[in-house]
Amino acid sequence: MRHLISLFAPRPLHRCFALLDRNGHCQAFKQCSLQPMGDGWVEIEEIRLNWLNQPLPASARVSSQHKQPRSRAQQLLTT
Repeated sequence: MRHLISLFAPRPLHRCFALLDRNGHCQAFKQCSLQPMGDGWVEIEEIRLNWLNQPLPASARVSSQHKQPRSRAQQLLTT
C-alpha cells in the first residue's frame, strides 16, 4: 500500500547546480531542491560530465525566466 501511495505523492523538484572556480571552469555538480551554500554555485539546465574542468557554456545557465518564482512571503518582504 505504501508503494501505491508513493506513486501519487508529490516529489520534490530537484534543480541542477555547477560549482565554478574563479576562472569559470566547472569543478563539481550537485542536484538538490535548494541552492547550495557557498560561493561559486550557479544553477544550470542539466548536468553534463564533459563540462568538468572546462569553462561552463553560457547557454548552460538557467535564465531568469526559468527560475522558480519567489514565495508570496519573500515578495512581501522585499517590497
